[in-house]
Amino acid sequence: MVVSMSSEAPPITAAAPSKTAVFLRRLLSFVVLWSVILAALFSGHRQISDYVFLIVMMTLAGLGLAEFYQLVEKRGLVCFKHWGIYGGLLLTGCTFFYFSGRWVPVVLPSKANDFETSFLIIFVLGLCVRQFVSRQNPAGLLAISTTLFGLMYVPWLLNFIQKIIFFPQINGPLYVFYFILVTKFSDVGAYVVGSLIGRHKMIPRVSPGKTWEGLAGAVVVSTGASLWFAHLAQGKLAGMNLTHATILGVLLSLTAVLGDLIESLFKREAGVKDSGRYLPGIGGILDLLDSLLFNAPLMYLYLRHILTHP
Repeated sequence: MVVSMSSEAPPITAAAPSKTAVFLRRLLSFVVLWSVILAALFSGHRQISDYVFLIVMMTLAGLGLAEFYQLVEKRGLVCFKHWGIYGGLLLTGCTFFYFSGRWVPVVLPSKANDFETSFLIIFVLGLCVRQFVSRQNPAGLLAISTTLFGLMYVPWLLNFIQKIIFFPQINGPLYVFYFILVTKFSDVGAYVVGSLIGRHKMIPRVSPGKTWEGLAGAVVVSTGASLWFAHLAQGKLAGMNLTHATILGVLLSLTAVLGDLIESLFKREAGVKDSGRYLPGIGGILDLLDSLLFNAPLMYLYLRHILTHP
């Protein structure tokens, strides 16, 4: 009797990392990256803080845009990828040199907004000219739309951080630190509470992991962090009090979750889990920025029209 034995060993499947391990990797990546950025901002040396900030902003804008256009292409759509990335880098760099007063003195935020609007008008006209000379792309309306949306979604929203940094007569870096802290505590609250007790799905077709319990955790933890930081700041945040800290804690937490869901929608349509692989435990640059992109303009508008309004 001959016993036939297969020489092939059964495949070994790597065990998926636990939620605790994923959370710790995300936390480490977040702490390392933002520690470098904030250390530069608060270094006390103008040249170091300004140019490290510029390099970081252009890196985030460029890589974030590249990831967004990759999602567009994976979805089977067309875009002017290189045109968009160059435009995004130019927008970020020009905004820095304008807002920092290295070109002309910037007195009112409205003038800075006019400068940025002028850039966007020129960019749209440039996209149309780019389509005029294109002989291989019959979907001009689609290419112009996706390219412009990428510029608005990543570098334009990200540029509100620069508007906060260089906002006249306030401690801009401290306000940036505040809104990043509150936003990321929202992420932590949503992840921890959702992982522990999350049962009721929010929008499973967009993000199966998001739960209403996680949303509640985001609001509670974010608002607590906002109140705590406002108390520690002791008047160094212009116009801030416990009422504004509570309102901002709730608003920033809700918008952070919304920003995360929006990026999840893009990734789901493109059929990918992460926007990239740059950051261990986080994924790509868009995975890092998703909750910050809409919170930056919200923080700026609240700062301009409520906290510093005469």
